[in-house]
Amino acid sequence: MAVVSYPEVIDATTILEVRDLSLRFGGVVALDHMSCTFARGAVTGLIGPNGAGKTSLFNVVSGLYRADRGQVVLDGSDLTHQPIHRRAEAGLARTFQTPRLFPTMSALDNVMVGAHRRGRIGFARAMVGWGVARENRHLAGHAAEILERLRLARYAHLPAAALDLATRKRLELACALAGTPRLLLLDEPAGGLDPEQVADLVATVSALRDDMDLSVIVVEHHMGLVMELCDHVVVMASGTVLATGEPEQVRRDPAVVEAYLGTWT
Repeated sequence: MAVVSYPEVIDATTILEVRDLSLRFGGVVALDHMSCTFARGAVTGLIGPNGAGKTSLFNVVSGLYRADRGQVVLDGSDLTHQPIHRRAEAGLARTFQTPRLFPTMSALDNVMVGAHRRGRIGFARAMVGWGVARENRHLAGHAAEILERLRLARYAHLPAAALDLATRKRLELACALAGTPRLLLLDEPAGGLDPEQVADLVATVSALRDDMDLSVIVVEHHMGLVMELCDHVVVMASGTVLATGEPEQVRRDPAVVEAYLGTWT
């Protein structure tokens, strides 16, 4: 498939590079020799029809899936064979289409789990209890700051299961941010949200990108969000890249319109 590539408009170095990624599930091709770069400091939209391979790409980058071939390089470090926790330590965090939280744990405790990579005492000292109380106070303070930043402080001691969908999505974002990532992967964050909540999400992610020096890649079908939030768009189809460019450029591309069967107009 020929790739349409528009001139780059983002003057930034690369934060993530995927090189020749391929992934199959039996006879189904999820990723087909996909190569792409993502700019540091940008919000990049990753779009395409259902089955294009967007979530499969996220799963390979985050370590949930092991690609059949290819490389994943984060900020110059090859993470291809690294386990999930090593990728988190390297500065990678993600959310999911359906929030993955500990339902019976409080919002504060969920965010503390997300902050675990900030821990300082190590396994051996934790086993004998040295510094555990101080460590927990440190993590709780950090988690409380994140909850406050995302306007979730009022829910700190409520179980995650008691929260509505929009609040659970915001809580999962807080958990991801608690690890102080450099690259944040958001998988359909607008799913199930009403227009007011989508507008709030756009403002929140934009502010976090600027304030926390984040790079963001967002998989999303909500084209209004993509057009407003994203600096750059990568379009996937059949497991590879169909087009890249600014949102407005890509929106007018006939190949992109065809890949969406005319739904993005």
